[in-house]
Amino acid sequence: MNSENNIKILIKGIGQKAKVASQELALASTSIKNKALKVAALEIRSAKDEIIKANKKDMDIGKGRSLSVAMLDRLFLDNERIEAIACSIEAILHLEDPIGDVMETNTRPNGLHISQVRVPLGVIGVIFESRPNVTADAGVLCLKAGNAVILRCGSESAYSSHAIHACIVRGLKSAGLPEDAIQLIPTQDRSAVGELLRLSDYVDVIIPRGGTSLIERIQNDSRVPVMAHLNGICHIYIDEGADLEKAIAITLNAKMRRTGICGSAETLLINSNITEHKVIAILKTLNDQNCEIRGDKFICTLFKNAKEATEVDWSTEYLDAIISVRIVDGIDQAISHIAKYGSSHTESIITENTKNAEKFLNEVDSAIVMHNASTQYADGGEFGMGAEIGISTGKIHARGPVGLQQLTSYKYQVRGNGQIRPE
Repeated sequence: MNSENNIKILIKGIGQKAKVASQELALASTSIKNKALKVAALEIRSAKDEIIKANKKDMDIGKGRSLSVAMLDRLFLDNERIEAIACSIEAILHLEDPIGDVMETNTRPNGLHISQVRVPLGVIGVIFESRPNVTADAGVLCLKAGNAVILRCGSESAYSSHAIHACIVRGLKSAGLPEDAIQLIPTQDRSAVGELLRLSDYVDVIIPRGGTSLIERIQNDSRVPVMAHLNGICHIYIDEGADLEKAIAITLNAKMRRTGICGSAETLLINSNITEHKVIAILKTLNDQNCEIRGDKFICTLFKNAKEATEVDWSTEYLDAIISVRIVDGIDQAISHIAKYGSSHTESIITENTKNAEKFLNEVDSAIVMHNASTQYADGGEFGMGAEIGISTGKIHARGPVGLQQLTSYKYQVRGNGQIRPE
């Protein structure tokens, strides 16, 4: 039997087991699911030395492959980040279980009582690249929402992801839940992804997290519905009504807090009515933090350390200490720029002008739109969701952070008393 057939049989078997597990999970009580999560968090803490050892292998391999600084930062785990994973699991544990929630009720004139009730999606396939914490976030979110999940990590994070996955499986076992509820595909063979995308008989939705090429491949090849997480080409627009101190602090945080995350600002738009010394002050703060500035002609004339931006820069997700900067004539031009070059992820306006703030919030068509806040708040944990699988930039089913409620669907329960529909 050739390798291709082996992979096909492997993935089909994983899908079949996930489907069976999902049926049990859909009926599992909140207390049982929470027990699994509680033990998983304890196991993560207990196994931190093993996880760090596994992560060192991934880091060494990544450095050998000359992964970017941003990719290595996403991959890296230490005691603090492992503790954050455990805390994230506990945060999900304490969230209200959405399954069985009655979203809406309606009694018809004929006496039929109709209820809209939350139910799990079923089986979710999560395909991700370098972040090993996604193993935990995706696994436990799907579990709490009553879904089975099939995880496919990138080769960059294979050792770390398997170490974390083992902890979560021990949580499942302790609660008497099927181990097949959270499966991690055991091979890095690229054909495994293709087989997973064809598993429409067993998988209900695919959620990808990764670079543009991965997302495009999945959207083009999948026979399963896809909840897409596209590029984070996030914008900060500094309006003429901005407070300078806020503008500097927010811009610096949005770009430099962590440059390798999808909520990092990649383009800075500055209103042309802002005085030159204020523009210089903003740019100098970024430059002092070793952020490369790629500006339009005005910016390059004003600030000697700026490099001239190309057309490509306006639609580039750097995931690095680089920001493109453009002067715009006003809020309408800022909104137009975002519509042309953005990825519908996260945008923020810095202004004390309430009218302009509301215009920006209402007219910018992105999943997350902010006023006087850093784009780095584009995160399910910061939204009170405990954690997220990703930021959905599409408009079908879910948009923005994908947390517990976004991993559910609903059904209608109709209660009658002998009603028959008349001719």
